[in-house]
Amino acid sequence: MGAGDPTTPQGDKIRKAVNWISETIREHPEKSRAAIIKDAEIRFDLTPRECTFLDQETPQLKNNSPGCGQL
Repeated sequence: MGAGDPTTPQGDKIRKAVNWISETIREHPEKSRAAIIKDAEIRFDLTPRECTFLDQETPQLKNNSPGCGQL
């Protein structure tokens, strides 16, 4: 993947981001999914490809808003 922390196992950022996104959606259902994913992208230093993956491959994270990059 990209140039990140070499001590972080590949995919660990995604797992942490998925957990954080799920928790954030539960705690703040009024917040748009796009905003939550954008926050996760910054918080977890996700690549655009990882952000797109979260948007397209994790439908259980969806609330009522369009996803990544559609703010």
